[in-house]
Amino acid sequence: MSPSKTHSKDGGQASKLFSEIANRASQGAGRALTFVIAVGTVIVWAATGPVFHYSDTWQLVINTGTTIVTFLMVFLIQNSQNRDSAAIQVKLDELIRVSEAHNSFVGIEHLTDEELEEIRSKCERRAKAEKDGEALVEKTSERAEKAAERATQ
Repeated sequence: MSPSKTHSKDGGQASKLFSEIANRASQGAGRALTFVIAVGTVIVWAATGPVFHYSDTWQLVINTGTTIVTFLMVFLIQNSQNRDSAAIQVKLDELIRVSEAHNSFVGIEHLTDEELEEIRSKCERRAKAEKDGEALVEKTSERAEKAAERATQ
């Protein structure tokens, strides 16, 4: 086996391991029990303030702990959002592909912000035109019904 294949395989395993750890950690972090534990930790820390005379070390404990947790959670949250976004995008692409929607929208997440804004604006204008057209048809239909009623009376 070539070194590049070995590296690729190891990278895939590391990626799978990270995804599994990130998934479990993000699921755990979102539970009510986890929040209660965090609140309990802060309460215990605050309650020990007088015991440690609100020392620099006492403050450093909570600052260091929250910084480490925040730092790690940024990566877990980003990983979770990336996976969710990718899964949603694949599902939307498949829905577009099998429906009467415009297949040209598949893959637009790779466009620049300006290109996306242009497409969004066009879609909004088209939706407004369709809505205006439907309102006009409804209004014309009502007029036709009233005219038919007058003619039959």
